[in-house]
Amino acid sequence: MNSTDSRASAYTTLSRDSVHEVEIKRSRFITYLFRVESEAQAREHIAALRKTHFDARHHCSAFILGPDRMIQRSNDDGEPSGTAGIPMLEALAKRDTGRGTDLSDVLAVCVRYFGGIKLGAGGLVRAYSDSVSQALEHSTLHVRQRLRIFTLPAPHALAARWENELRAAGYQLEPSVWEAAHAVLHIGIDDTEHDAGQLAAFTAALTSGAGRLQPFDTKWVDLP
Repeated sequence: MNSTDSRASAYTTLSRDSVHEVEIKRSRFITYLFRVESEAQAREHIAALRKTHFDARHHCSAFILGPDRMIQRSNDDGEPSGTAGIPMLEALAKRDTGRGTDLSDVLAVCVRYFGGIKLGAGGLVRAYSDSVSQALEHSTLHVRQRLRIFTLPAPHALAARWENELRAAGYQLEPSVWEAAHAVLHIGIDDTEHDAGQLAAFTAALTSGAGRLQPFDTKWVDLP
């Protein structure tokens, strides 16, 4: 991944899978929320729920994938067109997470057991939208952040002190690699040019200008 591109460097996702049920005019709407990272994974969950709830009339679904939410899919599964999958997808896409509408890598599957009373098109739209919204209200969310990793060679005698000072300054450190000539520190920062500049200035002061900070990798991590 090119860390200097314009793609999102953070988004919100589920902390854990969850399930929530509501009853609307005798119909049961059981909404499952899953954290997923691919279309194949999403479709595996949908297929599994079809087997678990084999006696349900509908297994409607919607999912959003990727940091930039480029993949968005929905399925009415036998409900009138546009009354289930799209309202579910909009409930996910428009969810305010406290960071804006950045919810992603999430699948919603709403299993409906028909209760004998028809809801009409408008009633179905509200039922499926509200079912997903309520399920999200009962879920725990967290931020997924893209880190830019830098390496910093350090003399063996100074490595521990440099690590401590970097941690004290709020930087994330991965385990150092101890080589024959020196230790190599691995430092993670938010993947922005501003943070990269601040790290460069900090390490220059820390090493009296002798440190050779080098870009190494990028990775996604779940923030506490």
